[in-house]
Amino acid sequence: MIGSFQKDKLRVQVYFTRREMGLAAAKDVAEKIRTLLADQQEVNMIFAAAPSQNEFLEALCAEKDIDWQRINAFHMDEYIGIPDDAPQGFGNFLKTRIFEKLPFCSVNYLNGNLSDPEQECERYTALMQQHPIDIVCMGIGENAHVAFNDPHVARFDDPKLVKIVDLDEKCRMQQVNDGCFAAIDQVPVDALTLTVPALMNGRYLFCMVPAKTKAWAVYHTIHDPVSEIIPSTCLRTHENAVLYVDVDSAEMITQSS
Repeated sequence: MIGSFQKDKLRVQVYFTRREMGLAAAKDVAEKIRTLLADQQEVNMIFAAAPSQNEFLEALCAEKDIDWQRINAFHMDEYIGIPDDAPQGFGNFLKTRIFEKLPFCSVNYLNGNLSDPEQECERYTALMQQHPIDIVCMGIGENAHVAFNDPHVARFDDPKLVKIVDLDEKCRMQQVNDGCFAAIDQVPVDALTLTVPALMNGRYLFCMVPAKTKAWAVYHTIHDPVSEIIPSTCLRTHENAVLYVDVDSAEMITQSS
């Protein structure tokens, strides 16, 4: 690790490579899971689906001595109208990288293909209310979104836990930059997302954000006023949140220091 510092309540840890970052985050998450399972019957977790999470998810799957049969898994967002078997689907992404690799007690998918998306929001909200979230494993978007809470739809006081949103152009372009789609006109324009309060309700937040494409978002997450203009600034208000970055995503922090 290169170093660490604190901004408001948020702890920031900087690593030389994204692999080192992913390994460190996985080790911390695994330790928290073990600690929680020592005191409670089940642990409820939310996972983000994005290439930025690859190293973390791989390392977490390799962790030993975790009773995954006592863990309920959720994912945080899903496109509306994408084919069920599309590899770009976030549920499919997580299925191949973690959900089908480990024996979870339950895996709870958001379905973006129902005829009534509002009904799906209500169903998933009820599930989350039945399973208060212990751990959120998340990232930050190029536009500083958390889940699909882009700046124009993010609400820190959102009355909902799950909602329908339209995606802004920078968010949709990120999906092209990540190699998920060949062109922006292939990226869906609407999605289901957990809201900011749904994420912030988690007892422990672990946020993994590597790569140069995230340098702008990391800088503004740390240095801007806490507001919905930069949705990820909400992390600085959480009692137990850690931001993991690599040397590339920390580039603007280094340059400004």
